[in-house]
Amino acid sequence: MTIRNPLEWGADQLKFGSQAVRSGSRTVFHAEENPNVLAPAVHRIGLADLRDALVKGFDDFGAYRTDVLYLCLIYPVVGLVLARAMFGENMLPLLFPLASGFALIGPFAAIGLYEMSRRREHGDPSSWGAAFGVLRTPRFGVILMLGAVLAAIFVVWMFLANVIYNNTLGPGAPASVGSFLHDVFTTNAGWALIIIGCGVGLVFAVVAMAIGVVSFPLLLDRDVGIDTAIWTSVRAVAANPIPMAVWGLIVSVGLVVGSIPLFVGLIVVMPVLGHATWHLYRKLVN
Repeated sequence: MTIRNPLEWGADQLKFGSQAVRSGSRTVFHAEENPNVLAPAVHRIGLADLRDALVKGFDDFGAYRTDVLYLCLIYPVVGLVLARAMFGENMLPLLFPLASGFALIGPFAAIGLYEMSRRREHGDPSSWGAAFGVLRTPRFGVILMLGAVLAAIFVVWMFLANVIYNNTLGPGAPASVGSFLHDVFTTNAGWALIIIGCGVGLVFAVVAMAIGVVSFPLLLDRDVGIDTAIWTSVRAVAANPIPMAVWGLIVSVGLVVGSIPLFVGLIVVMPVLGHATWHLYRKLVN
């Protein structure tokens, strides 16, 4: 067996990915010919199913701990780069929106983790390198397009979060962390920031979850179009309002807590939630 250098291997992955994008751009709305593929059955679940999905997520994390830690090192790095690029030295007021915003793009960011759980489910060997197998799937182009939708939602959320801050506590930057926290929790403007920000953020979170919680695993698992994937995800959320609301809360709290220590906690939080989302998909869709 020939051992290939990383540059050659990486070039091949990009080649497969570009081919998949071209293929996906031509087949975004295909699969009308098979009604069984078009309309996956959606199941009702309970809170016990959420717990079971998390347990299985931790189990996958335990099985691939070294691999997913290596793979997910990118998340704190990306978080810090985004924060610095978007806000420069005045990133403090929008640090919480940025941290919670990871929930908006999380379904797409975790696509490699879904692949690792899928391979383990089928008894196939897996590693962080195998996670890049998603680049080989003919549905990768469609997955990328749907990811662009979530990225756009994330950008709009950050823009509105900045507008909300500028019209409540802003537009000037806080003098220090202490003064910022004092203004947030002890002034009318601060409470307006909390209430309006959380209300708007909730709308974005519901939309992102309805679009992405099932659609990304479904696109990875089956040959369906993007319209079918999104509609199935919306149906799954609508059929399980309470469990999915709890799941959204779990994801949001986990991502915020993982983001607080300079996003380092995301190295653990992201893989656990990513693997758990795959198992949640298995419970929601048949």
